Amino acid sequence: MIHESEPEWFKSSYSDSGDINDCVEVANTPRAVLVRDSKDIRQPHLAFGPDAWAGFVAHASGI
Repeated sequence: MIHESEPEWFKSSYSDSGDINDCVEVANTPRAVLVRDSKDIRQPHLAFGPDAWAGFVAHASGI
């Protein structure tokens, strides 16, 4: 049986300023980009395909 390792979660360096509880964490996996609420990491996460995530980031950054 193959077990997938726990993804390595990270958050933006911008989350270090202001209210540190208002942030999401992101993890890159071979098949998807995972996003979770940093306030309660036990809750389910969202999974986005690479193209969907790239589109979201481009839109959010104003590109």
